[in-house]
Amino acid sequence: MTTPLVSVNNLSVEFHGSRTASALNQVSFDLQPGEVLGLLGESGSGKSVTLRTLLRLHSPRTTRISGQIQVDGQDVLALQGRALEAYRGGVASMVFQEPGLAFDPVYTIGQQITEAIRAHEKISDASARAQALQMLERVQIPQARRRFDAYPHELSGGMRQRAMIALALACKPKLLLADEPTTALDATVQIQILLLLRELQRETDMAVIFVTHDIGAAVEVADRIAVMYAGRIVEDNAVAGIVHRPRHPYSGGLLASTVSGEHRGKPLSAIPGAPPNLAALPAGCSFAPRCTQASERCRIEVPPVVADGAARLACWHPLLPLAAAA
Repeated sequence: MTTPLVSVNNLSVEFHGSRTASALNQVSFDLQPGEVLGLLGESGSGKSVTLRTLLRLHSPRTTRISGQIQVDGQDVLALQGRALEAYRGGVASMVFQEPGLAFDPVYTIGQQITEAIRAHEKISDASARAQALQMLERVQIPQARRRFDAYPHELSGGMRQRAMIALALACKPKLLLADEPTTALDATVQIQILLLLRELQRETDMAVIFVTHDIGAAVEVADRIAVMYAGRIVEDNAVAGIVHRPRHPYSGGLLASTVSGEHRGKPLSAIPGAPPNLAALPAGCSFAPRCTQASERCRIEVPPVVADGAARLACWHPLLPLAAAA
């Protein structure tokens, strides 16, 4: 077994304001070089918080982080100053949910990619500009030389997203964090961006953590899916295992409420209720108030994560019993 590129152990994140919100609770996972992990779940489940914590983007004044994050042999939570700057972009990079907000509106696309390259590589401005232009061509932006001198608002949503990918990959990171990169795009452009991400990932053999609400998108790009609920990973398995044999009732509920050709003419089975308030999490399993299989034990005890081969599950009453519990 190769050494994981990413190793997250018992990661917890609390946000402190007028009240304390537990955004992540004892999250653990490993990611191998070249592997793509999809994080799936409703809004507020902790997906984006996980990515931002991996890149250390939360304000230290209002955030308390515990646990361990190792990326490429580095203790991410211990990084400071120039070491943290070198890690961001050089080792791990991010494609944000809305590139229109991620880009600085007063600088051209080419200037911003060039600046990122020069921050991490000791090369001339001319060489950095040439490398930036090459990245725009690599992400298949039409008329890349012309778009190089365009401002973010002059590009369409699809082209801005491609430019965001070019910026994220400009310094050849080993880990790419993609935070719902197709949310604001129409269906045709979404497919193009997903295929582009998968193609670039295979070319560079980088690891990717891909956040999405869309099971279809996760299936398209991921090797493994981790289902998150209320700041915890409740199920982690290969894509086929999640899609064809979901074990956690929440995973099953997400699949049952997804539109597909099989459901034509049939009513969708929605998950009742709403996700819990992270500032007032219920005792026991956070999904218990919405779960049709919940028992009294579920409402009192938090289920531990149980490993079964390649799968991991946190549930007292799984849809399919784990071999280890048989």
